Amino acid sequence: MASELRDPLIDRLAADLQPVRPRLPWRDAALLLTLIVVEVAVYIWIRGMRPDMPLAMGRMAFWWKAASLCVLAAIGAATALAAFDPTRSPRRGLRGFAIAAAVAIAIGWGIDAASHGSAELIARLDWREGLRCVFAVVVLSLPALLALGILMRRGAPTDPGGTAAAVGLTAAAWGGAVFVVACPHDDPLYVALWFSVAIAIVAWAARLILPRLTRW
Repeated sequence: MASELRDPLIDRLAADLQPVRPRLPWRDAALLLTLIVVEVAVYIWIRGMRPDMPLAMGRMAFWWKAASLCVLAAIGAATALAAFDPTRSPRRGLRGFAIAAAVAIAIGWGIDAASHGSAELIARLDWREGLRCVFAVVVLSLPALLALGILMRRGAPTDPGGTAAAVGLTAAAWGGAVFVVACPHDDPLYVALWFSVAIAIVAWAARLILPRLTRW
């Protein structure tokens, strides 16, 4: 008797269900790659490249900055996309991100020691320019933050806090990588400080906001 009453109820509940397209990580990655290509193109069209780009491309510090941010963005994206799956945890990827950041800073320290010597610390940090860089990186991280936030909402992360942190770190590193084409500063000390501040701000904001919007 109970079975006869339950079956029509189940049928009614299931009547309006629509098939769900399974998540494909490669499709999400392709979407993100397309977005960054478009963002770089639009940013160059609006802002233009730094005037001394040909000269900057001859410096090791420029390539260190660009490569470090791209590697961090790639590690963060791989971590976030994997964590959208309920069977995966972002913790290992976050540790990898931290290790990669430490290695990048160590390499930058080596470049810095070889090229700047005892230059005045305050002049090198240039806090006014630094705050402008922080603002630019935060703004440029917003498209990636929005895209990853939507993908996170469509996923089913079992560690929302860690996944949100991975999203924020990815978006900030992405924003920094885009800003490389216009940022006039290659000093490793300057880059390590101000880009780290921008990354921390975006990661903190993502960690605070996204878990509230993506509960399932």
